Amino acid sequence: MKPLIPVVLAGGVGSRLWPLSRALFPKPFHALFGERSLLQSTALRAARVTSRPPIVVCNEANRFLVAEQLRALELPWQCIALEPEGRNTAPAIALAAHLAMADAAGAQLLVLPADHQVEDAEGFAAAVQAAQEASEGGAVVTFGIVPSRVETGYGYIELAVAGQPGVQPVQAFVEKPDAERARAFVASGRHLWNSGMFLVDAEVALAEIEAHSPEMAAAVAESVEKGQSDLDFFRLNDAFLRSPNVSFDVAVMERTARAAVLPVDFGWSDIGSWEAVLETAGADGRGNHFVGDVLPLDVDRTFVYSSHRLVGAIGVNHLVVVETADAVLVADRSRVQDVGALVTQLRDSGRSEHSLHTEVFRPWGSYEGVGHGERYQVKRIKVKPGASLSLQLHHHRAEHWVVVRGVAEVTCGEDTFSLSENQSTYIPQGTKHRLRNPADRTLELIEVQVGDYLGEDDIVRFDDQYGRGPR
Repeated sequence: MKPLIPVVLAGGVGSRLWPLSRALFPKPFHALFGERSLLQSTALRAARVTSRPPIVVCNEANRFLVAEQLRALELPWQCIALEPEGRNTAPAIALAAHLAMADAAGAQLLVLPADHQVEDAEGFAAAVQAAQEASEGGAVVTFGIVPSRVETGYGYIELAVAGQPGVQPVQAFVEKPDAERARAFVASGRHLWNSGMFLVDAEVALAEIEAHSPEMAAAVAESVEKGQSDLDFFRLNDAFLRSPNVSFDVAVMERTARAAVLPVDFGWSDIGSWEAVLETAGADGRGNHFVGDVLPLDVDRTFVYSSHRLVGAIGVNHLVVVETADAVLVADRSRVQDVGALVTQLRDSGRSEHSLHTEVFRPWGSYEGVGHGERYQVKRIKVKPGASLSLQLHHHRAEHWVVVRGVAEVTCGEDTFSLSENQSTYIPQGTKHRLRNPADRTLELIEVQVGDYLGEDDIVRFDDQYGRGPR
């Protein structure tokens, strides 16, 4: 068979899993089921069906999260491609096709969203093999999920004949239906859930995009040709922004004569809502599922996720409750598809909770806001072993550092010195400084910032091992 290259699409936000999923730490990077994140589970699933390392497509803000999570698995990658701005799945698949063809002639693409869950690994592997055989014959294959319930949150794929096994032509693609139509679809036996996973020859993918969206084909080709390598990443040129924002389903699958579907039933979920998390995780005898420190009393058919504090629940029914450090969601389970609308409202009102957690991840570690007031704020900073922040200064604030765990190497002006647990130092406003962890365990410190402006954009970088600019 032709070489099979996984393409992992990690550019989504997963706003319907707010407040856990946010723009700067979205759904693919969370471990919702066990110790591995959805991205890590997807990468491992791909590694079981092909020895080729994956191409990962993500946005620039999450590039270090992708790299660190793959490194944690000790999995290599062919490329982490950075979109200057998300343009949906069709341009992402087009750019992956260009990169794959540059690496392996005749390559096929196994396109996998990074935020899906698959329970049956063997069933998945068998489906990939069947789809690959059809793809070698020129078909553009999507994986259609045999419905297990009436679902209005998914698009559907219509088959010509009910119950026919194997890869077959697509009769029609159907947008997300209302409840009445969804019931009719499931009863007919001729409709499958549209999974958004594909197996397609790279040359065929590019030819179909060229035929049906030449503007997209030209924009993506130029963005790849003029793109540049940057550390572990490949930055696409801004020509990518000329591409239409459209899905592969709309751009290609609904128009091509090559569209085919393989009916599958391998325990798939796109984890597209808190209801889907509950269904995947499983419920107890009263229909409940609790994560974290939860104290229930007479609770039924309810999902409670606690990440920081004790959550007590009394006499509630059919709810979703999600607690994080800075936000709590309470929703009727029948309305969880509307969480995305709440996130839009947060964004439009200028609040930061749609994009930021209190803990913000950086390539060197993370920082977490633990308190603030007029002209000051307090952060807990964690620096990974061997990692270093940039050499930088702040025009509007001074900083006080207290080491609470590990050893810090501090550069302040012309001086470089070490601090151990329970030692502290002062970084004057306008002074060049750097923090480094020279040890083999995580460095933790408390930082108190004092000044007339405390925004993250008050950073001037002079030297940075991660290739970041002035901010």
